[in-house]
Amino acid sequence: MALADNTGCAKPSEDFPFPEIIELNVGGQVYITRHPTLVSVPGSLLWEMFTQKNVRSLARDSKGRFFVDRDGFLFRYILDYMRDQQLVLPDHFPERSRLQREAEYFMLPELVKMLAPKLSKQNSLGDDPCQSDPEELSPSADATRTLTSASTTLPSAVAGGPGVAVTTSAGAASTDVRRAGFITIGYRGSYTLGRDSQTDAKFRRVARIMVCGKTSLAKEVFGDTLNESRDPDRPPERYTSRYYLKFTFLEQAFDKLADAGFHMVACNSTGTCAFAHDQTDDRIWTSYTEYVFYRE
Repeated sequence: MALADNTGCAKPSEDFPFPEIIELNVGGQVYITRHPTLVSVPGSLLWEMFTQKNVRSLARDSKGRFFVDRDGFLFRYILDYMRDQQLVLPDHFPERSRLQREAEYFMLPELVKMLAPKLSKQNSLGDDPCQSDPEELSPSADATRTLTSASTTLPSAVAGGPGVAVTTSAGAASTDVRRAGFITIGYRGSYTLGRDSQTDAKFRRVARIMVCGKTSLAKEVFGDTLNESRDPDRPPERYTSRYYLKFTFLEQAFDKLADAGFHMVACNSTGTCAFAHDQTDDRIWTSYTEYVFYRE
């Protein structure tokens, strides 16, 4: 068998058709591992593949490596789990839901359970879920904040009657699930300046206010005033720089960000100048400005 010769292991026999060291091509990514690792979880897809007697039925690439048509980058976490049945993900891991789908495909029920709680918890708390958001509340912190908000809002809710109680509870719940993150507001402005006199300046209104950041945060802050036509159906956990606002008043955007608990942490601006006409000295100044807001 060519693969066994390439890896330097003993040639497989009829009773043991697989070599000790196995090379895998998963979606174009090459992995090298031991056969016991691939069969460490009985009943899994890899266990079924590498315990069968008929090796010829398994797909191979042009170099003789066993081929699996799945996400090659996420398979590293599948293989890590197969080694010691533990899940270790990097900080701010953005593809938790996709990894859960891979775990379901490879028939790893315990790994699916490890990935499922954060998804179900986040979906049950927010109207606009962000399945891969790393800033999820821990169970203890969530319980503490829920009890605290309930104790502080209950008197006013009761005083205002049943209708106010429902509104206050909803507001408290939305406050509890606020997540940290950045939102960048950008706009392009221009004005024409006459010869040596600022009194002749003719300002043009801001044409469009751009919004950059995570989709879930942008929708939370701006709601129906957010225009998503340039980037429709964007998943909540993804980032975008193509949203813009339906209004053109910069102060209105600042008010909405302040109401949502954001604070401006940085800003920058660039400008260019050009002559309006060859026959006059009027100049058109164009600037692009960005404001960066952050919520802890």
